[in-house]
Amino acid sequence: MTNAHEPRFAANLKWLFTEDPLEGRFAAAADEGFAGVELPAPGGLTAARTARLLEENGLEAVLLNVAQGPSGSPTAGGAACLPDHVDTFRDLVDEGLDFAGEIGCRTVHVVGGRIPDGVSRDDAFARYVHNIGWAAARAEGTGLRIVLEMQNQRDAPGFVLGSQAMAAAVAKAVGGPVGLLFDVFHTQVAEGDVTRTFDAVRPLVQHIQIGDGPGRTEPGTGELDWHYVVEHVRASGYTGWFGCEFIPAGTSAGVLQRLKEAVR
Repeated sequence: MTNAHEPRFAANLKWLFTEDPLEGRFAAAADEGFAGVELPAPGGLTAARTARLLEENGLEAVLLNVAQGPSGSPTAGGAACLPDHVDTFRDLVDEGLDFAGEIGCRTVHVVGGRIPDGVSRDDAFARYVHNIGWAAARAEGTGLRIVLEMQNQRDAPGFVLGSQAMAAAVAKAVGGPVGLLFDVFHTQVAEGDVTRTFDAVRPLVQHIQIGDGPGRTEPGTGELDWHYVVEHVRASGYTGWFGCEFIPAGTSAGVLQRLKEAVR
């Protein structure tokens, strides 16, 4: 059971418990002590089966990614900024929103995508803003919220959102049920000064993901002071989840206890 005075950590089932098949990761996360999970995109399991696994294991789905295309395809990094893939983008968003509604997940991450060769940054960004506006309209009135994430250019070269300020500008321009997914690892690599960068966009932050720099490893194995970062975030009034999107130190066994020690 989660102590009300402790940060709330959610296991990302794409990154943690990979020793098990996806269906087995729900029980593994619950056995570890997690109360929330972040889910990979729809496609691995049906919504009905996912909902049953959540219920059987006493878990809450706190984040769902909209699906991306297969590795090597133009949409592998997300479709939102691709001018030639608007229909694909809309189909994936509708699929994600429907799936989230069926499993009781309120927060849906719409992945921005990488600017393709032959498309200018201005054209890709304009398409991105337009597509996010369309997605926001689809989510309006459903009780679901859409979150946007910047990604660093070292690990995701050409990604449409390269800074927290750019992501915040889109969220503000679109309005409605749109906020930010603040990824600590991407912020550290792209901008550094994590807590001040967080403060600048705090009113828009709906969800946080954690991973240590420089290699998205488990908090406590890299360059960040996790006690300082987490306490600073919580002092801002943030009471949401910290999604564990990182490479665990060894196996995932014991990861929740190690996280608690890292932030003390």
